[in-house]
Amino acid sequence: MASTTRLKPRRSPRQERSRETVEAILQAAAHVFERHGYAAGTTNRIAERAGVPIGSLYQYFPNKDTIVVELMRRHLDELEEIAWPALRQLAADRTPLRDGLTAIVVGSVAQHEQAPGLHRVLTEEAPQPPEIRTRVRAFFDHSTGLLADYLRACPGASRSDPGLAARMVFQVVDDVTHGAVIHRREGEEAEVYARETVTMLERYLTG
Repeated sequence: MASTTRLKPRRSPRQERSRETVEAILQAAAHVFERHGYAAGTTNRIAERAGVPIGSLYQYFPNKDTIVVELMRRHLDELEEIAWPALRQLAADRTPLRDGLTAIVVGSVAQHEQAPGLHRVLTEEAPQPPEIRTRVRAFFDHSTGLLADYLRACPGASRSDPGLAARMVFQVVDDVTHGAVIHRREGEEAEVYARETVTMLERYLTG
């Protein structure tokens, strides 16, 4: 496993031009990993896609592991910005159970369908330094806490332990999303899995 030091950028961009270069590199990396996967997603391919010399890439990122970890940081930032307000709103509105579950499941599927190959790289192929593992656990814990708040507020949910129920729902949605989107088999439709998942979870939460 790469050392923690090797998974940190060499330097942070300070000038506008430097920030634009870093953004170009990260956007190019997302495209390369989506198309070619992690093993074939070389720094040369990333630099070529970004339109920058390989030396410019290495000024900021010593290796592709550093790039993919930065992409994971940004991915987690995006998840927090999208998921947490949405879950709070479900609880505040006391959204009917099926509508709330549909929003959660369909939202998760749609988010992963934007770049399934990149999601596979970030969650299954890239290095997971302690910083990222800690953030992933924190995201899970906070998200399930907000989901538990929604289940307590939702008139249709009847499980005696909303905290446990929230963790079950979160895990099922995550597993189904990965199976139906990231590892989709020919002929399968993610929308069908999403619909069936909502039905399954609704029966569990009202049982």
